[in-house]
Amino acid sequence: METIHWSVDINVEKQKGYPQISEAADCLRNGHVVAFPTETVYGLGADATSDQAVQGIFDAKGRPSDNPLIVHISDTDELSGLVAEVSSTASKLMETFWPGPLTIIFNKKSGVFSDLVTAGLETIGIRMPDHPVALELIRRSGKPLAAPSANTSGKPSPTAAAHVAGDLSGRIAGIVDGGETGVGLESTVIDCTVTPPMILRPGGVSAEDIAACIGEVTTDPSLKKEQSAPRSPGMKYTHYAPTAPLYLLEGETEWIQKTVHRLQQEGKKVGLLASRELAAEVNADVISVCGSRNNPAATARSLYHAIRSFNETDVDIILAESFDENGIGTAIMNRLEKAAGHKWIRQRSS
Repeated sequence: METIHWSVDINVEKQKGYPQISEAADCLRNGHVVAFPTETVYGLGADATSDQAVQGIFDAKGRPSDNPLIVHISDTDELSGLVAEVSSTASKLMETFWPGPLTIIFNKKSGVFSDLVTAGLETIGIRMPDHPVALELIRRSGKPLAAPSANTSGKPSPTAAAHVAGDLSGRIAGIVDGGETGVGLESTVIDCTVTPPMILRPGGVSAEDIAACIGEVTTDPSLKKEQSAPRSPGMKYTHYAPTAPLYLLEGETEWIQKTVHRLQQEGKKVGLLASRELAAEVNADVISVCGSRNNPAATARSLYHAIRSFNETDVDIILAESFDENGIGTAIMNRLEKAAGHKWIRQRSS
């Protein structure tokens, strides 16, 4: 399959009447799969009402069929035709965080979505992305778009069109290049069909911000382990992983350096995924800096790019610094734990 590439500057595109976005929207209406930018990561879009179109997502990604997909819309008015009801809690969240990196779980309206989207569940995750290219593409397609991250299943999510091309060229109809994404991590997923609402996946909107909006909110305890029936993307399987095995580190700087040396003495080429601060103090064969401890938002934006960079090296093992779990730090650590398959190397207390 030949993959079409559309390079879109939204202001130029608007002046010309959106010719490239319209062409990509035609592909979507005709049942094809198209990657497009959102404010979080690049999504792999298809008509959420079509079995054939949605199957194209699973085929391209190699994604397990029991992993539900998030649906993207361009206007809250579309919800009435998609969900059974919108609670007052969901309305508050939408007013505060939409468009933006928050996915809300609703009870679905029957007979609308492909069963492949919901993985057999009676609920559906929906969000409105905060990206002008994404919103215009959804509007012009005239369809709610199922859109997981546009990467091979299990690998780091793409934050640039080049990442998508590296994973999926020849496997999808097209890629809309709208530049690098802003948030860098997927949306937060919150289930508003339960009381109190429950966060199923941390992401671009923090639990603290959600609580400030609606009051009490809980976090699904299964986030720290694998579960048999995921209710949200990212709840099952190893995600976001580079080619080489990745381990999270917990210990002092001196111990981290000794750990690197020990592995090198065993004949391993060691990669280190680290903050700017740790990278200045520890030597390894390959170091990929993902930001600063003092700027977690910037770390989130750089995280997947930093993880992906190891795939261009010949490292045998990757050691990753752990970060404080405050605000978006919770989402950073969730992604790192998934990338590591919950594998840790911890300093023993003396």
